[in-house]
Amino acid sequence: MHRYQPKRQHELSGINKKFRHELKYYINQLDYEILRKRIGTVLPQDKHAVSEKGYLIRSLYFDNIYDDDLYQKSYGLLKRKKIRIRTYNKSDSVIKLERKHRYGEYICKESAPITRAEYSKLRKRDYQFLRDKEGSYLYRDFYLLLRSERLTPKVIVDYTREAYVGEESEVRITFDKQLSASTNSLDVFNPSLVTKEALTFPKLIMEVKFNEYLPSYIRRILHLDSHERSAISKYVICREAGMDFFKQ
Repeated sequence: MHRYQPKRQHELSGINKKFRHELKYYINQLDYEILRKRIGTVLPQDKHAVSEKGYLIRSLYFDNIYDDDLYQKSYGLLKRKKIRIRTYNKSDSVIKLERKHRYGEYICKESAPITRAEYSKLRKRDYQFLRDKEGSYLYRDFYLLLRSERLTPKVIVDYTREAYVGEESEVRITFDKQLSASTNSLDVFNPSLVTKEALTFPKLIMEVKFNEYLPSYIRRILHLDSHERSAISKYVICREAGMDFFKQ
């Protein structure tokens, strides 16, 4: 069995957080059709799926006035972060504040729920409730980031995710399709939201996430060694697509 040797948590960040491996690949439609059938024979789909093709993820990304999170990836920096609000299937039943850290191929995602009313406050730049809200340290962290870095909404990122999950090493295989960027609004609940395709068909993204090691049977099923890994950022792709749209 092929095993990776991840660094200890304190070597990565100096804080006690759970880091996972995240490998990303561009694949085409034909690869996707073959791979989804193979992986579907050994792993069940994620519980969020509303159909066999998956579920919609819609995220509102924040960045500062210098667009540091946008350009850090272009500069090839080892340590990066992303700040976002995430929803599923155009519903307000689950709204999450999320912060994603990346250290090379290691990732750590933190999340905390908010209500629709709290989301509306954030849209109005009323952040005070985050400082006083209990239940997660992430609320205060968001408050400090919004204040100190002057973060503002930048783009809405849409895609359909088809996910398969396994218990061993908490492996998670996802196929992200129809990646699109918002062009007329920064409100995730705007019923008239217009998006622009950011990744041209038939290209899509496959992600492979796991803890200590990737089970060898998963590697064989997905033929990972025959695919080229890429440093893919949906936020960067969609920001660039949005900028190209407004240049036209």
